[in-house]
Amino acid sequence: MTRANVVPAETIISLTPGGNTDPTAVLTRPARPPDVTLRYGPGREHVADLRLPQSQAAREATGPAPLVLFLHGGFWRARYDRRHTWPLAAALAAAGFAVCTPEFRRVGQPGGGWPGTFDDVAAAVDALPDLALAAAGPGGLAPRPFALAGHSAGGHLALWAAARHRLPRDSRWCTPSPSPCGGVVGLAAVCDLAACHAAGLGDGAADALMGGGPGRYRDRYALADPAALLPLGIRVRLVHGSRDEAVPCAMSRDYAARAAGRGDDVLLDELAECGHYEPIDPLTAAWPSVLAALRAIAEPPG
Repeated sequence: MTRANVVPAETIISLTPGGNTDPTAVLTRPARPPDVTLRYGPGREHVADLRLPQSQAAREATGPAPLVLFLHGGFWRARYDRRHTWPLAAALAAAGFAVCTPEFRRVGQPGGGWPGTFDDVAAAVDALPDLALAAAGPGGLAPRPFALAGHSAGGHLALWAAARHRLPRDSRWCTPSPSPCGGVVGLAAVCDLAACHAAGLGDGAADALMGGGPGRYRDRYALADPAALLPLGIRVRLVHGSRDEAVPCAMSRDYAARAAGRGDDVLLDELAECGHYEPIDPLTAAWPSVLAALRAIAEPPG
C-alpha cells in the first residue's frame, strides 16, 4: 500500500498577496486515495473515506492513532464534495492521524439542505468513529474521544454536531449528553449561521441551506446555528486567515468571544496574510497552525 510522504518543512510556501500561487489549487491537487471507504447509511452520499497513518509497522511502533473526523466545506452545495480534502487528509495521515472524511447530502441534491444535510451529519458523527475503529483493526486507532473538525461550511457542521446536546429534547438530533469528541477544530469556519445570512456569504448560501433567512425560519436557525447553542462544554480551536474574503475572520473572533463569555475553552489562531483556502492546504504557511490545533484537541485535557 502506497503512502504519502511528509512534506519537508522547506517546501512549505506562503500564499502572500501578490504571489503567483493560486490558493484554490488545493481543491484539485492530486493526493493518494483513501485506504478504505466506509458506509454509514443507505444513501449514495452516506459514505466516508478513511486514511490510516503510515504503515502498519509504524502504527505498531507509535501506538494507536488519534482519529480526526473532518467535514468538508463548499457552502453546503453539491458542487463541492469530500474529494477536495484529499490533500489535507493525506497530509494529516502522514503526520500520524487517522482521518475520516464523510460525504453528506448537499444543496442541489435530492434531500440536501434542510433538514437532510443535518440528518446525514448527525448520522455520520454518531456512526463513523466506531466504524473507523473496526476498519483500522486491533490497536489501529485510539479509543474515543476523537477530534471533530471542518473547513468553512464544514466548520459550521462540526460545531453544530458538537452542540447537539444543547438542542431541545424533542429534536431528532438531540443527544442526551455532550459529544464524545474531545473537541472541535474549525478552519475558516462559518461559526454563525445568522451572520452568514445577514452578510450574504456564498451568494446566499445560508438561505439555500435553510430554505430562507432567520426572519422566516427562526425555529430552524435556533436548531442549526452553533452560535445559538453555546456553551458547548468542550474545547474549541479556531484557525482563520485575516485576509479571508469568503468567510471573514471577524466571524471567528465574535464566536470565540461569545463562547469564552459562556465559559467555553476556546482559542482563535488568527493567521496574518492568509485567506480562505490556506488552512486546508498542507503546502502553505498555515499548516503548522492546523497541526497544532488538532494535536491540542487530540491530547487529553489537563
